[in-house]
Amino acid sequence: MKIFITGATHGIGEAVVYYLAKEGFELFLTYNVAGDKAEKVKKKAYDLGAKAVRFSQLDLRDNDSIKTLGKNIEDLDVLINNAGVISWKNLLDQSFEEIEDQLRVTLEGLIKLTRILLPKIKKKIINIASGAGKTGYAGLTTYCASKFGVRGFTQALRDEFAGKIDVISINPGMTKTRMTNFRGDPVEKVAGIIYKTIVGEIGPDSQGDVDVWLY
Repeated sequence: MKIFITGATHGIGEAVVYYLAKEGFELFLTYNVAGDKAEKVKKKAYDLGAKAVRFSQLDLRDNDSIKTLGKNIEDLDVLINNAGVISWKNLLDQSFEEIEDQLRVTLEGLIKLTRILLPKIKKKIINIASGAGKTGYAGLTTYCASKFGVRGFTQALRDEFAGKIDVISINPGMTKTRMTNFRGDPVEKVAGIIYKTIVGEIGPDSQGDVDVWLY
């Protein structure tokens, strides 16, 4: 099975890479600036049993970067839109640049990449949303807006491609990554839920959601 994962050098993305590598999947992965870390992740994924591992640089804020990547990708079974940016600040303390980064990477870039890759996807699109895409939290205004947007996009695209491609939102709660200062559930738990969603052991609810805290 061919799986494409954005933001694969840290956090949830990295954990998913290792989980899927043990299952012998073929992995197409992206990083933004951590090229050295990408090489380490690639080596470990091969050591764990991945059939193939291919890394590409991707800046989800840059249209040309998205288009170039799209031209170099062949057929895929599953797209996992994982990359995201967060700012733990009240809105009055967020700069325009911090607002733009969160929206452009977490939502706009996700939509554009999905648009480019859609003709090549055979089975599923899995968007990593969040519990912060179901409930608003003070100090996470823009991040919540981006994740609410991811869920809305997922639901609409799910209707557009009903019966053709499964489109699903995975909603982790607080997870131990750099984004949360390593507080919350282990990334391995989230990776396991994503794997079970890929292979159909867990299915989404009527809104297309899989809430990690329910498992």
